[in-house]
Amino acid sequence: MSKITKVTAVSTILASSVLLSGCGLFGGGEQNKIDPPKEVSYDHDGSAMEDSKTSKQEETSKDTEQQKVKTELYLIDKNGFVVPQTIELPNSEGVAKQALEHLVDNGPVSNILPNGFRAVLPADTEVNVNIAKGVATADFSSEFESYKKEDELKILQAITWTLTQFDSVKTVKLQINGHELKEMPVNGTPIEQGMSRAQGINLDTSGVADITNTKPLTVYYVGGEPGSYYYVPVTKRVSETKEDNIAAVVEELIEGPSYTYNLVSGFVPDVKLLDAPKLADGKVTLNFNKSLLGSFKEKKVSKSTLDALVLSLTEQKGIESVELQVNGSAKLLNDEGKPLSEPVMRPEKVNTGSF
Repeated sequence: MSKITKVTAVSTILASSVLLSGCGLFGGGEQNKIDPPKEVSYDHDGSAMEDSKTSKQEETSKDTEQQKVKTELYLIDKNGFVVPQTIELPNSEGVAKQALEHLVDNGPVSNILPNGFRAVLPADTEVNVNIAKGVATADFSSEFESYKKEDELKILQAITWTLTQFDSVKTVKLQINGHELKEMPVNGTPIEQGMSRAQGINLDTSGVADITNTKPLTVYYVGGEPGSYYYVPVTKRVSETKEDNIAAVVEELIEGPSYTYNLVSGFVPDVKLLDAPKLADGKVTLNFNKSLLGSFKEKKVSKSTLDALVLSLTEQKGIESVELQVNGSAKLLNDEGKPLSEPVMRPEKVNTGSF
């Protein structure tokens, strides 16, 4: 199957997915729950009294729900990509440490690991995390050194991106038994002073002979399979001469992932920007040709197209939301046929459910 045919086919399938708004965006969504019938007893004068046991059970259930916090765990999928999967973990004070503990093979993540994914840190690795002045220092036990060399860069990326999801963390340092690492212990990958998302994830340097005059841009493509699609961040190298990062991101989304990557883009190849992107007060406005609408006849924008744009563009500093236009008109609909009347913001967490 050609790349164009593959992209178009997947885009058509993804277009039928439900586009959710607000903090439910990019997730599988939650159906409204119907409260079970309550057990009721009656006192001597016939007044109804709610069963105290049932009431206590409901209160306990609510407390349990409130004690959960959605956390992005960067795991490795079956194709070897480092992918965020949002999982509910106990709401503890040491949430950053807990997140890294859930990256350990055969650790607490084992019972909640999504199908096709594996943890990135060697089994039995113990971890501690100290956060001060925007720097998270992750200190590992000696078991950390027992990983396979082909996983080394993925481990660095998974640790860095898992920790930098938290607002209090800007950069990451690594230690083993209290000793700072300057390079990774198995294959010697250098560890820059203060790892951050700027170093990228799932690096794609295909077609780049010399990265000297290039810069990194992270965009989101679609991975997975029918019934369990998810978004995969990929850092590509683009020429330094491309001064407009917003336009460059859109260009990379339209171009799609490398042929060697088992990923697709929700964009058809003939999508084009009609005007230069406009950025004001954290909102970027993009005016596309009608090809953005794909096969939709009612000015609908597919879920995969909208999600990819919002996730990719909000990786750029200063961008908080995205407003779309087609031929200058903002009167567009999402997959459900609801108006895209407000700029779309990035969700708090990515991949909260497959689609």
